[in-house]
Amino acid sequence: MKWSDAGGGNFEQAPIGSHVARCIRVIDIGTQKSEYQGQVNIRRQVIIVWELPDEKMTEGDHAGKPFIVSKFYTASLSEKANLRKDLANWRGRDFTNEELSGFDSKNILGKPCMVSIIHNEQSKARVAGVMAMPKGIAVPDQINPSVYFSLDEFDHSVFDGLSDGIKKLIEASPEYVNIKQDGKHTNGADDPFGDFEDDLVF
Repeated sequence: MKWSDAGGGNFEQAPIGSHVARCIRVIDIGTQKSEYQGQVNIRRQVIIVWELPDEKMTEGDHAGKPFIVSKFYTASLSEKANLRKDLANWRGRDFTNEELSGFDSKNILGKPCMVSIIHNEQSKARVAGVMAMPKGIAVPDQINPSVYFSLDEFDHSVFDGLSDGIKKLIEASPEYVNIKQDGKHTNGADDPFGDFEDDLVF
């Protein structure tokens, strides 16, 4: 299986194009095993979720609510990591060496940006790019509540509020198994995120 941004189902899909967006969720799903074309990868994964406040759904129970899009990332700020590239585009510059020693992933919650949406061969919406918010463009207030979940700071109430599909991914991770078996949390030593304050958007 190849990891990419989330989509799925027969739900109404976000429209193609560049859209004003705001980050509403950061979800650590732990170390995941994936296979693509016979190659197995084992990587710590995180999901970043945005709402599109100017693009509203028109069908079903969610009519009138903003589209929500998400993307799976390897939780790494290495030079070639997609997470680092998208964060650098979002904040308007790359990270310094000092900043790379620790970046608090909570910093992106509630922050606006532009996201580029494409549709794949199955007509599912995909986040193709993340960009800084151009000056002068108004961003509506956040509509959905912010959600932050980390296996390094396990919160049962937050976990219980996640979708069943996301919970199944988390439950398959060794970090979750470790927590369930002996109550110990991971110490965050391999986590690329730490504490970081900056005068940029995050």
